[in-house]
Amino acid sequence: MLNADPAVFAALFVALFTAHQVADHWIQTHAQAFGKGAPGWAGRWLCARHVATLTLTKAVVLVVVAAALPLHLQVWAVAVGLAVDAVSHYWADRRTTLLALVDWLDATVLPGKSAFARLGQPRPGHDDAPHLGTGAYALDQSWHVGWLLVAALIACTGSAS
Repeated sequence: MLNADPAVFAALFVALFTAHQVADHWIQTHAQAFGKGAPGWAGRWLCARHVATLTLTKAVVLVVVAAALPLHLQVWAVAVGLAVDAVSHYWADRRTTLLALVDWLDATVLPGKSAFARLGQPRPGHDDAPHLGTGAYALDQSWHVGWLLVAALIACTGSAS
């Protein structure tokens, strides 16, 4: 059982979720968004830069929220929470990793998940699906939100009132 104040957890989760939305959609560059899943070091580097700016955004938002409320946080717990979130975000944003997990789940316990992940993608050889809403995007964002919950749980450790 965590030694944490539930209100602090809630504040941290809301702050992390908000920062995630801003950083993943506004701060991420065009090059990062389109290249972070590319093979090789170019893709890895773009993904690392995206995760670095995303994590910095989350850290800044947490500092502002902690000062404004005020929240008494353990720096080590916040750092560990942000690190767990960053690693999970990088892993998913390399794209082939998350898709491999989806394909494995499809073959073992969640039939149809691969089809959902590919929902809304252009047909091979065509550029006929210019929209944001794809199954892959929904799975990506839900993965990130799940890890934000874990990060908030870790970050509020030791925040008991």
